Amino acid sequence: MASLSGADAGAGMAEKREETLLEAELLVVGRLVAPQGLRGEVRVLPLSDFPERFTRAGRRWLRRPGGQPREVELRGGRVLPGKDLFVVRLEGIDSREAAEAAVGEELLVLASDRPRLAKGEFPLMDLVGLEVRLLENGERIGQVTDLLHAGNDLLEVELTAERGGRRLLVPFVTAIVPRVELAEGWVGLTPPPGLLEL
Repeated sequence: MASLSGADAGAGMAEKREETLLEAELLVVGRLVAPQGLRGEVRVLPLSDFPERFTRAGRRWLRRPGGQPREVELRGGRVLPGKDLFVVRLEGIDSREAAEAAVGEELLVLASDRPRLAKGEFPLMDLVGLEVRLLENGERIGQVTDLLHAGNDLLEVELTAERGGRRLLVPFVTAIVPRVELAEGWVGLTPPPGLLEL
């Protein structure tokens, strides 16, 4: 059985810390959802309100769910007319087959590349992981597990075990989600009748 020398073990730990640090510094801004054409372009479902993340060339990362991010170069991109999607060209994805293999991966940027936001604005993906409460009584009913774009933004909420533990889609509109307390780690709902029973 081979063993690592102290220097090799130290280098391995440094690489692991660097990977963990890098992952903590990245922000998911989109998901690759389908190939576009025959030359390796990929359709991206944006999880960001900033189109330059999909159109301006530069450094990005791809990550399979549960995997490690890998750096790629965004060569360019454009809006797909009539759809809430972008079409991007990425280094190393030069054929339809390669584009098909990349479907399901997340597109990431450095968190430090966040555009400046106006007071009261926040990146939508910051909602993932927040506790969900009913505003009328403060009851904790679940946690935001994902954000979906389907015409309107939808919060995917995993309900607590006491409420059945199932997943529920909640329209992210002011009438239903009037409070977002990022610093405190929760969102407040005023659900219409029947929404929690769907």
